Amino acid sequence: MIVQLRRRAIGDISILDEINIPILLKRIYIQRGIKNPRELELKTCYLFTNAQFNGIQQAAILLTKALRDKLSIMVVGDFDVDGATSTALVILALKQMGVEKINFLILNRFKDSYGLNTRVVEKVASSGAQIILTVDNGVSSHTAINLAVAKGIPVLVIDHHLPGQTLPNAVSIVNPNLKNCNFQSKNLASVGVAFYLMLALRMELCKSGWFDKNKIAVPKLAKLFDLVALGTVADMVPLDMNNRILVHQGINLIRTGCCRPGIRALVEISNINLTKICASDLGFYISPRLNAAGRLQDMSLSVELLLADNLSTARIIAAKLDRLNKERRLIEQKMFIQALNLCKQIENTKNGIPSGLLLYHQNWHQGVIGIIASQIKEFFYRPVIILAPADNFLLKGSCRSVPSVHIYNLLQILDQLYPNMMLNFGGHAMAAGLTIEQSKLSLFRDSFYSLANQLIKPSMLNKIIWSDGELVGKEISISTAKILREGGPWGVEFTDPLFDGIFCILNKMLIKKVHLKIKLQDISNGLIIDGIIFNINKIILLSIKTKTLYRIAYKLNINYSNHQLQLLIQYIWNL
Repeated sequence: MIVQLRRRAIGDISILDEINIPILLKRIYIQRGIKNPRELELKTCYLFTNAQFNGIQQAAILLTKALRDKLSIMVVGDFDVDGATSTALVILALKQMGVEKINFLILNRFKDSYGLNTRVVEKVASSGAQIILTVDNGVSSHTAINLAVAKGIPVLVIDHHLPGQTLPNAVSIVNPNLKNCNFQSKNLASVGVAFYLMLALRMELCKSGWFDKNKIAVPKLAKLFDLVALGTVADMVPLDMNNRILVHQGINLIRTGCCRPGIRALVEISNINLTKICASDLGFYISPRLNAAGRLQDMSLSVELLLADNLSTARIIAAKLDRLNKERRLIEQKMFIQALNLCKQIENTKNGIPSGLLLYHQNWHQGVIGIIASQIKEFFYRPVIILAPADNFLLKGSCRSVPSVHIYNLLQILDQLYPNMMLNFGGHAMAAGLTIEQSKLSLFRDSFYSLANQLIKPSMLNKIIWSDGELVGKEISISTAKILREGGPWGVEFTDPLFDGIFCILNKMLIKKVHLKIKLQDISNGLIIDGIIFNINKIILLSIKTKTLYRIAYKLNINYSNHQLQLLIQYIWNL
């Protein structure tokens, strides 16, 4: 892997002259593709309407009928934060609209495959539910939906995952990634799709006079922006303008304290200043605690937190999630070191590291394999599949990839070449999940390596780090870090600012065997500052010498444990 540093072209910042913001921020916005000041006005009036959202009107009409007929609704959500926030949003919105009989069932990572399955359908049928509403799953659940239909239970699918060649027999599928959907953004998380459907339903009910007839206040769906923001950030979907508006509105809601009690409780236990919270806080502190339930036990606990209507109840659940998250960290640390050791064994073979990595350990926890896949992917910068044992002699796999390799397409090709090798799979361009039988591990590994080496050229695995340039003089400061923090929301495809410069490394210290804490001096102004490299590559670790100059790519960060400026170091190059 070759890591290259490139600086973004500096565009014409004069197009933002009418906005009173620092020049540095203007430059960064232009480098992110902002073309006019309106793109920075993250107002709800600039959200795309649902006029082009194919299937959403049909779904709204179906739900309207469900309300009128007082049908019992079962919401079936995925076991991640997007699934949990989608579930909570739909339940809260539908209750405000007059639904009396509604419950939820969250897929279990350890018992269920990806998406709605026959076990869940049987459970829903026995509960007496009369309609199934899937959120963040369902677009590939042909068998399960056929079973539901056979039992007389219609299924409405809310999803954002890429569909297969055929669609399941649902009464309606609301998904911006369907081929016939003309909605302007394909980047909505499931919680965003759910929000748009609730908007369409409210409009349909208003037209029919439902709220007046039943003396129900018209729901203020803007109060659910906190859930939309949390699910959108957690699912790491691209932050196009539409998603940035959704996230911005949600963060503003949280900052005012008018958010769900569960979110507020998580903010408290994470020691985050509520009034200063930003998108990265949702991603790094709030989401992992919610996800810990689904990774180690049952994601239903996180949904219960998001549905909690008072702070005292929310604090009790948040404390449970915090304990689970600490347990998850310990498991993760052990698994990461084991994964690195396996990679070292592969590296020492005559063929070296292949174009795609597949790792399996009989003692790995399947709830944490997604995190390990992400870490190993960043470490070696190539597609990674991490497998862990599951029940019934099965293996569950989590896949993560780099921008140049579409992992879902790669799995589709594998499925075409070996139709019975994977029991199921699904996902996106950068992330996917799968299930195989333990007996087919060798076949799966060999076929994956063969296909990866065939399709992935070495140049596709060269990493490019894009810099916003060099900070000089007093620009490296806490005040600059605060300006950049407030300049978001930053995220996928609207990346948080990254800079480069020449620094002298004064000293270094390895932490927990995988992180490197260093003290740096900026040669442009003599400033001495702390820096940290997470999950440092061993080759880089051995090459770093003190009292030596290096070019360093970094992000400005405020360490809230000591309120000091810190550099989050992305890479180090010899001069």
